[in-house]
Amino acid sequence: MTVTLAIVGRPNVGKSTLFNRLVGRRAALVDDAPGVTRDWREGNARLGDLEFRVLDTAGVEEGEAESLVERMRAETERLVQRVDGAIFVIDARAGVTPFDREFARWLRRRGIATVLVVNKAEGDAGQAGVLDAYSLGLGDPIPVSAEHDEGMSDLYDALRPLVDAAQAPEPPPEPESEEARPLQLAVIGRPNVGKSTLINRLIGEERLLTGPEAGITRDAIAIEWRWHGQRVRLIDTAGMRRRAKVEERLEQLSVADALRAIRFAEVVVLVLDAQQMLERQDLAIARLVEEEGRALVLAVNKWDLIEDKEAARRKLRERIEESLPQLHGITAVMLSAKTGRGIERLMPAVLSTDEAWNRRIPTPALNRWLAAAQVQHPPPLVKGRRLRIRYMTQANVRPPTFALFASKPSELPDSYRRYLVNLLRADFDLPGVPIRMMLRGGKNPYAEKKD
Repeated sequence: MTVTLAIVGRPNVGKSTLFNRLVGRRAALVDDAPGVTRDWREGNARLGDLEFRVLDTAGVEEGEAESLVERMRAETERLVQRVDGAIFVIDARAGVTPFDREFARWLRRRGIATVLVVNKAEGDAGQAGVLDAYSLGLGDPIPVSAEHDEGMSDLYDALRPLVDAAQAPEPPPEPESEEARPLQLAVIGRPNVGKSTLINRLIGEERLLTGPEAGITRDAIAIEWRWHGQRVRLIDTAGMRRRAKVEERLEQLSVADALRAIRFAEVVVLVLDAQQMLERQDLAIARLVEEEGRALVLAVNKWDLIEDKEAARRKLRERIEESLPQLHGITAVMLSAKTGRGIERLMPAVLSTDEAWNRRIPTPALNRWLAAAQVQHPPPLVKGRRLRIRYMTQANVRPPTFALFASKPSELPDSYRRYLVNLLRADFDLPGVPIRMMLRGGKNPYAEKKD
């Protein structure tokens, strides 16, 4: 059994820096501003020969009832009681605060196995904080500097008994087959359109922090999930505003994290607000997904608030045809993340789009289709002679990519290439996925060579 430990403590004590150090990469956003982490994230940690799961949690502090701060604290406390132990981090330079003492008492009362880490202990400035930490009653404090990779051997010694006590031998995992790999599914959109609420509804639990405040989610949070036996890696992302409005460094980091999630996704769900569908920023995000070659599905949230649904559908179709012709036929699922209505149609749409994104068309079928397409609409004349398109083959999938061999590829108008792409999309059932068509000159490279 893999041991799971939660990193806990006040905001800005270095929990995310320690998390990144343990997992060996920059998995969590780190900034000088307090309270960067709001939803917990998990990763595989390695310290010497110790291997365990580690959770980065939101900073715990007191807040007013029902406030975002209080909801974050309650979520962290619930999480700590479900794991094997805690790594309680305090700031050596700030010393032990009254809230550190209160949270230490909370850990002791519940009998949670805890390793006390005093971060930012490099130099003389942190020595007083290390000595003060003994008063918390959680055993010997471990002075470290997560940023400078100091004190990790002492942390190893402290974690070793805790990991060994909770671990049980398990058989080595079988290597994953290609079919067993999870579908990488990113959920993106403008702030406050309901992305986290949608994910919570999909997985059937309040995994992500939600609320009326815009911009609650800051980092890209990955969640392992199964839908009818299909493994899915859901990635919740921060809301993406127009670049001109993104001024704070923290929001810039959040948007960069969302962009990385898009690049590594296979299917992207763009969540729209049904009351403000496909605004300028929505279109910009959709075009970005298309440029990255990812498969895209639209989730039109808050559909329960729309009175004239037929008029809204018509407006959405017209907007897509006018502003997103490169994603013609894209699937739009009308739903309400709050009530759950329509949510059951989202994952079938995602898997259908993923299948189209991975589709490979046999070369003979492509060339029969190409011949018929040229009969239906012949290529244009170039200097009085008909341009010849000799051959076509699919060069790649994810997204579907085709190579078109023509006598003078540079002379083929963009309008004729768009004609071929649109016809290809319709005839081979490739709705809403990006299609790449590369023009090549010369003879058919796949033709048999004569002796």
